[in-house]
Amino acid sequence: MVTHLWQRLIGIVLLLTLVACSGPQPILRSNKHLHVSGKQVAQQEIDSCQKKVEGTGLRPGVHQSANAGSGAVLGLLLGGAMGASAGVIGGLPGMTIGAAAGSGLGLIIGVLGGTFKPLEPAPPYADAVTSCLKDKGYEVGGWE
Repeated sequence: MVTHLWQRLIGIVLLLTLVACSGPQPILRSNKHLHVSGKQVAQQEIDSCQKKVEGTGLRPGVHQSANAGSGAVLGLLLGGAMGASAGVIGGLPGMTIGAAAGSGLGLIIGVLGGTFKPLEPAPPYADAVTSCLKDKGYEVGGWE
């Protein structure tokens, strides 16, 4: 039963990683040009600007799986430390159990937290895409 639970957990993490592999997208502020052109045309313009910028060699530089990995490591370490400190009352067995439980919970929370962390692209990439969209009449309010 424990093996089946671990298989499901690994499957969920892999699924989240694959789903979250898309790069950051600019968030357009509402303005006259956006209202006239519509969301579909705006998305085509975003794609066009991103391809143009990537054609120059610039890359977004942010990957959701890297965020999940760093969140997992941080959660594992902090969870283990918190669990061990909470288990001090029970002596060595309490510390061991606390560290194991804290590490497991920290790992899960870290992976999920890292996966859903907002994406911020590399500044040169973001500036180039923002400039391209500004030239086309759009205003970028941020990235997601």
